[in-house]
Amino acid sequence: MYVSHLSLLDFRSYESADVELEPGPNAFVGRNGRGKTNLVEAVGYVATLGSHRVANDAPLIRAGAQRAVVRARVVRGDRASTLELEITAGKANRARINRGQLGRARDVLGILRTVLFAPEDLALVKGDPDGRRRFLDQLVVQLLPRAAGVHADYERVLRQRSALLKSLRGHRAAGRSPDLATLEVWDARAAQLGAQVLAWRTSLVRSMAPLVADAYAQVSDSDGEAVVEYRSAVVDGADATDVGALEKAMLAAVQERRDAEVERGQSLVGPHRDDLALTLGGLPAKGYASHGESWSFALALRLASFRLLGGADDLTGSSAFWDPDHGSDADPVLILDDVFAELDVRRRERLAELVLPARQVLVTAAVPQDVPELLTGARFEVTPGQVRRV
Repeated sequence: MYVSHLSLLDFRSYESADVELEPGPNAFVGRNGRGKTNLVEAVGYVATLGSHRVANDAPLIRAGAQRAVVRARVVRGDRASTLELEITAGKANRARINRGQLGRARDVLGILRTVLFAPEDLALVKGDPDGRRRFLDQLVVQLLPRAAGVHADYERVLRQRSALLKSLRGHRAAGRSPDLATLEVWDARAAQLGAQVLAWRTSLVRSMAPLVADAYAQVSDSDGEAVVEYRSAVVDGADATDVGALEKAMLAAVQERRDAEVERGQSLVGPHRDDLALTLGGLPAKGYASHGESWSFALALRLASFRLLGGADDLTGSSAFWDPDHGSDADPVLILDDVFAELDVRRRERLAELVLPARQVLVTAAVPQDVPELLTGARFEVTPGQVRRV
């Protein structure tokens, strides 16, 4: 698959922009702060409904505008689909497919798949667990679009349950006995949804682990093996392939920590507390890996994602959850945002070799020299508010 056309209206720094893209390498070149990343961010947003730079959508709307519109034409085999996302501050975003009626934004999920590697990805190795959880969940949703609804429901239940726990803490502090009947209803719903999230994540990490190790060996000079493991108190005590068993285990863990949850006024059990553990040569990558090793580990995570999203057979047998599309037409669009300037010569050349077979690669760079010769293709000059093919 590839994006043949990208159109922006009041998105980030662009009042408007129209860009015709090609299969193969496409490089956006321009000085920092000119809007290169805004272009590839828009492509990634169409695929994931999220940004790799900010946690909410408000900054995506150009200053002074009420809404932003991103439109992308996605070619897959002999079919083309036009996807349009309308981002409105303070309101639910809406989507249109092939000029149809506006509907829910998540209806577009699964039509376009992307893998984006950016300097911010260092946080996957060096940062907090929430970034690694978000990485897993975004990958799950691209593989299984219906998961977006489950994730949204779990987050909503978690907020409501946490609000109730805070209320119960107030009752206890005032010397009143808290009524736990309502909490038990939310416990059951949180366990039901949380178990599904846990099963998806653990299945994904099991499939990803050998791909990460292989990718790290290809891009790094380090002798250490890169290992990824899903860490969860709930999963450790149950069969991770059995959603029902996970639900029971999560309910049991909630009941065991009931007093602590009420005392602290927050939910202490569930996938929102888990982590993706990254180790290198038997040591935690965070705190022990060098800067170059951290870069290589982050890159390995993205390269493994690319293989999984491309319909690789690595998912076969890992679980009954996945039904990825196979064949070259399903290869995701690969986005490399200001990556090559951060890499030494060897890693730069090796990365270019690894991504060259991709159906479409979008690259951003401050200067033409940062784009490897192997990725010579369509080139665009980016100046404030404008994009020009050169």
